[in-house]
Amino acid sequence: MSLQDDLSAVRRNLDELTRKVEQLERQAGRQQPAQARSSAPPDPSRMVTVPDTPYDSALWTDSDDEGLGARDRRAP
Repeated sequence: MSLQDDLSAVRRNLDELTRKVEQLERQAGRQQPAQARSSAPPDPSRMVTVPDTPYDSALWTDSDDEGLGARDRRAP
């Protein structure tokens, strides 16, 4: 296959993907209740305030970085 054929195939696949995504968006829009589609402000009673103050460093004492292993050991 030539480069031009590859590019044409990619373009066709992207066009098909775009059509499918638009179709899914239309279907999802029809399935949502009218309240969910409105742009009403969020309900303040459901909002959580996150403080700007830093966390106490004692929270992280003796913790390992998840996925990275313990601090005092090296990867094999």
